[in-house]
Amino acid sequence: MVNLAYVIAGSEATGGAGVQTDLKTFQQRGVYGVATVTCIVSFDPKNSWAHRFVPVEPQVIADQIEAATATHDLDVVKVGMLGTQGTIDVVSKALHEREFRHVVLDPVLICKGQEAGAALDIDNALREHILPLSTVITPNLFEAKTLSGMDSIETVEDLTEAARRIRELGPRYVLVKGGVEFPGDDAIDVLYDGEQTHTFSVPKVGNERVSGAGCTLAAAVTAELAKGAQVRDAVATAKAMVTAGIEGRVSAHTPFDTVWQGAYTG
Repeated sequence: MVNLAYVIAGSEATGGAGVQTDLKTFQQRGVYGVATVTCIVSFDPKNSWAHRFVPVEPQVIADQIEAATATHDLDVVKVGMLGTQGTIDVVSKALHEREFRHVVLDPVLICKGQEAGAALDIDNALREHILPLSTVITPNLFEAKTLSGMDSIETVEDLTEAARRIRELGPRYVLVKGGVEFPGDDAIDVLYDGEQTHTFSVPKVGNERVSGAGCTLAAAVTAELAKGAQVRDAVATAKAMVTAGIEGRVSAHTPFDTVWQGAYTG
């Protein structure tokens, strides 16, 4: 039997993030990946590698979801970059209409190619329509501060408090990721389920952001859940995969490196 995992997210042309990263992660974790594209993001090498953001028409997104779910029995889905309220509406409708065993939300609030004013609208739409449907949500520090309403997150206690506040919005599990911007020498993530808190900590691999780490983590959690893993075990595997991927990072002409999913063989 082949396990299947589904992703609804944006395309990123360099292969360092988005559905390209998700599908590579699914494959590396031994699951068959199916994808629906919500937007197209490409870097502009003539403009300091700024993001160019083009949303996919909501009806086209709905058509992709219809085709994917009619073709395969999909019950575990990762939701990534949505980008517009129209997209959130379409994806929310699809999640309500189908019984997904697990929904993993990587809450990408905004990318650099969008107008800054769109962030609040997208934040509010995610809170109302997508978060309550999620098994696991995986915010980074910026996203955790935005969703929790906290001004700063600088300690493990802060990570836990942010997770507690975000869980009140409806998801069953909250995984707040410290990443390289979290103070100290360790990359610390906190998983909270409403009762128990578990801390995942490994030494940081350098102090520079690496593209695709968040996508890879959420996709790996999704893949492990598709195979029947418990959430805590899925997160532990995903954390190990991301750490190895950062260590084996791929360099390019961009001012940042990208995670290499193939570096993890566990």
